[in-house]
Amino acid sequence: MNRRKSEITKGRVPAVRRYVIAPDSFKGTMSSLEICDLIENVITQEDPDARVVKVPIADGGEGFVEAYLNMCGGSTYEEEVSGPLFNSVSARWGMLPDGQTAIIEMSAAAGLMLLAVEERNPEKTTTSGVGELIICAVQKGAQKIILGLGGSATNDGGIGMAHVLGYRFLDDKGNVLSPVGSNLIHISRIAAPHIKLIPESIIFEAACDVNNTIFGSNGAAYIYGPQKGADLSMVERLDRGLENLAHHMQSDLGIDVVNLPGGGAAGGLGAGAAAFLGAELHSGIDLLLDAVGFDDIVCGADYVFTGEGRLDGQSISGKAPVGIARRAKRQNVPVIGIAGSIGRDIDLLYDMGFTSIISTIRDLNTLEATLAHCREDLSAAVKSIIRLIVSENR
Repeated sequence: MNRRKSEITKGRVPAVRRYVIAPDSFKGTMSSLEICDLIENVITQEDPDARVVKVPIADGGEGFVEAYLNMCGGSTYEEEVSGPLFNSVSARWGMLPDGQTAIIEMSAAAGLMLLAVEERNPEKTTTSGVGELIICAVQKGAQKIILGLGGSATNDGGIGMAHVLGYRFLDDKGNVLSPVGSNLIHISRIAAPHIKLIPESIIFEAACDVNNTIFGSNGAAYIYGPQKGADLSMVERLDRGLENLAHHMQSDLGIDVVNLPGGGAAGGLGAGAAAFLGAELHSGIDLLLDAVGFDDIVCGADYVFTGEGRLDGQSISGKAPVGIARRAKRQNVPVIGIAGSIGRDIDLLYDMGFTSIISTIRDLNTLEATLAHCREDLSAAVKSIIRLIVSENR
């Protein structure tokens, strides 16, 4: 006689399973909230007595504002600001219910998703729009700004943002440089603003989706430059430029960012936030999980679902699903990772707290076809998992 029948015979009702669904977005296809709803729908069909808790998350990149407002409430604002190529874009940011804490994701103004593939060039892109969003938030009463770093199209070390806030980056002849990645190597001096546009009383926290340093073999250019359109020679130029910027942050501003964990987030904007805003850098996922009380949510859960578009060895460097897995591991809750694709180095993640990691891709198709079927593929993968869980616990 199996366990469930034995419990019924003795007059006991088997415990209702409790699932926590906490995915990041699948970039460019499904938001974290949409993924939560899809997984919940499958669980409801296959394990109808189960309890489901949805925690849509983000680690600082795309979806960071949405995740905060979904869990904490608040208001949203739309602003016309400079995009990554100085074009005008509409960017959304949020204000929490206290009316004093603003949530900004840099990708809303300088994100990779704002560019077509042929437009990607981190020597030409800028974070100027991020500075404009900061000014908008301050004008609407923000006393604290949480800046999400991730999903960037940029590699300018934050000089675009800083330029909008009054900093000037000068070449060896005293000329003001345009705040783009290609000019980092030409900086001979950083001139701080005579009149600060942002009051010193404003508190900044930067939510990083990675812990890479600003330059070097594990820095912003070498690790993330290629996905933004950089070839090897451009990566080398950008890395030298970020090293030069870090040198001048030290010599001109007195701020050492060389070994700062997270300094390489968002194309070096992590270091820029520290140097130009006085921001404290934190793990983006930990900031959000603390804000929503995730440790209490996961306590007593039977399973946790998390994931994002791709899981691989780089996920260890601060990505949201790893943050979720670590928290669940502390309470011995099994974690199921779901991703569109997985890397060959995926075994590295099992020590982080994952119990199993599943790819949702069912056919070898073109990227367009894969994206077109991503929702049904996700549902099918979750259905297989839930059916196994239910059968094992009968």
